[in-house]
Amino acid sequence: MNRSIILATVAIFTFFGGNAQQKQTNKNPKVVFITLDGFRWQELFTGADEKLVSKKKYVDDKKELKESFWRDTPEERRVALMPFFWNEVAKMGQLHGNRNYENNVNLTNTRWFSYPGYNELLTGAADDKHIRSNSKENNPNKTILEKLNDQPKYKGKVAAFGSWDVLPFIINEERSGVPVNAGFELAKGQKLSEREQFLNELQPNLPSPWEAVRFDAFTSNYALEYMKRKHPELVYISFGETDDFAHDGNYSAYLNSAHATDHLIKKLWEFTQQDSFYKNNTIFIISTDHGRGTEPLEEWRNHDSKVKGADQVWLVAFGKDVKVLGEVQTKEQLYSNQIAPSILKLLAPTMKDNDMKGEILNLQK
Repeated sequence: MNRSIILATVAIFTFFGGNAQQKQTNKNPKVVFITLDGFRWQELFTGADEKLVSKKKYVDDKKELKESFWRDTPEERRVALMPFFWNEVAKMGQLHGNRNYENNVNLTNTRWFSYPGYNELLTGAADDKHIRSNSKENNPNKTILEKLNDQPKYKGKVAAFGSWDVLPFIINEERSGVPVNAGFELAKGQKLSEREQFLNELQPNLPSPWEAVRFDAFTSNYALEYMKRKHPELVYISFGETDDFAHDGNYSAYLNSAHATDHLIKKLWEFTQQDSFYKNNTIFIISTDHGRGTEPLEEWRNHDSKVKGADQVWLVAFGKDVKVLGEVQTKEQLYSNQIAPSILKLLAPTMKDNDMKGEILNLQK
């Protein structure tokens, strides 16, 4: 066979093979589900809080913080804080939860702290009876990650990454078989990338301020490298810094962490739009496990069933066929328990699950 025939054959195979793959891919979108622990809707939609940004008790350098994040209007402040969300995501997706428009997203669990919040987000149902603390106890409930990993089609194509070392117990890594890299765990397995090996060397030598939570940059980069190497179809990424800096009463670090996470999410999105496995076929869903208080002012640091407003959360979605609504400014009531069944609907539309209590979100066109 001469060279021209070989090239023509390759071209035809590539054309039809590529289109066949594209058609198959279009039927099976990939999902990246991300949470920012305890990040308030107030900062997401209105930027730096006027009552906190000048409070010496919570801000070390008021001048520097204001230069970074204070602007005259809420719209300008939120762009300064979360430029990817407001300059790009708002133009290609939808943002729910600005309560100034009576656009509400709430928890259905009554605990209003992390483990119950993550359980609700990942299982599609609150469990106030069994999930009562943040203790390292294996979740008796099956998450969407486990349920999909149990399906032959998705076996080995699901993964989770988190900054908090309780995440493996929330997902019940032992029972589910879902690989979870969380807390201060290192990347494991054969043929680690050079970057993963570097992260493994760096993480133990970069002390975290907290015993149970690592820096989010490690979580994001471990997830990114795994996606490059393994191409999972459902990835859950749990960022943790915003909650811990808030508990510490460090509003400067809380804002700076949110700003940095906005950039990490942008990098994850850009990767999916450059990688042939994910390109034009990936949906990002982003939310939080709980809110925080607002009044009295001190309550911005806290959250539980006694803190007013700690059940107030938010929801962002963008990517493959997601309806472009931008900031939703109509009266609406959504709940965190709707996210897991919506992911199930996207990835396994014929699979039924009566354990999930939330209604399907109408995200796509």
